[in-house]
Amino acid sequence: MKLVLASKNKKKLVELDTILSQLGVEVCSEADAGVDVEVEETGTTFEENSLLKAKAVMEASGLPAVADDSGLCVDALNGAPGVYSARYGGEGLDDTGRYRLLLENMRGQMPRTAKFVSVITCCFPNGDVISARGECPGTIAFAPMGEGGFGYDPVFFVPSLKKTFAQLTAEEKNAISHRGKALEAFQVKLEEYLNNQK
Repeated sequence: MKLVLASKNKKKLVELDTILSQLGVEVCSEADAGVDVEVEETGTTFEENSLLKAKAVMEASGLPAVADDSGLCVDALNGAPGVYSARYGGEGLDDTGRYRLLLENMRGQMPRTAKFVSVITCCFPNGDVISARGECPGTIAFAPMGEGGFGYDPVFFVPSLKKTFAQLTAEEKNAISHRGKALEAFQVKLEEYLNNQK
């Protein structure tokens, strides 16, 4: 079975393909499927945005499509940046600009608890939908630490490991990350679905 990833992110493609290949599922890029879809993320939840992306790519390609929507939810900021994590502070900011803005907005704020959330949705041409959610709790560091990862990883601190996401190895991160957990749950649901199709 072939799934199209509704994302231009090559790191996500490798991650999904590695995990789902164990089920005999091949994950290909939009380009490989001959589609180029720009989806406006108008949803107010990770579930809505993930579904919007998967559905648009499935309709364009005629193949089952899988999408992930994820972000950082900070308690002291009423759950912000949330679904707007990638657009936090407007179009002009890069990853570093966004986490600097977050640290600025967190100045003097307590508690510093936060969580990363990931929702993975797969839409099939027959109308079936599978969705799974993963969360990783942590806190917002007072300053960026570490060189790895991307996005808010340098300021997302995991108390149990005493490191930020940017200081973790890929293996450490995948073992506890929101996307790792969502993928694990998704893998189980997809396996059940595929068995029921036989």
